[in-house]
Amino acid sequence: MTTTSYTVVGMTCGHCVNAVTEEVSAVPGVSTVDVDLESGGLTVTSDAPVDEAAVRAAVEEAGYSVAG
Repeated sequence: MTTTSYTVVGMTCGHCVNAVTEEVSAVPGVSTVDVDLESGGLTVTSDAPVDEAAVRAAVEEAGYSVAG
C-alpha cells in the first residue's frame, strides 16, 4: 500500500471536501481518500503509486489547487 499526502488550497466547507473526495476517488488506482477541511490535508491511499499529476488534475477539476 502507498499513502501520499497533499495540501489542498481553497476548501471552505463540507461540500468542498465532498467534491475533492469524489474527484480524487475517480483517479485510477486510488483506494481511499481522506480530506481534512481544517488543515486542507488530502491523504490518498492506493495499492501502487498513483500519478501525482492525475491527483493534482482531479483536485483542480473539483475547483481547488494543490499547494507546492
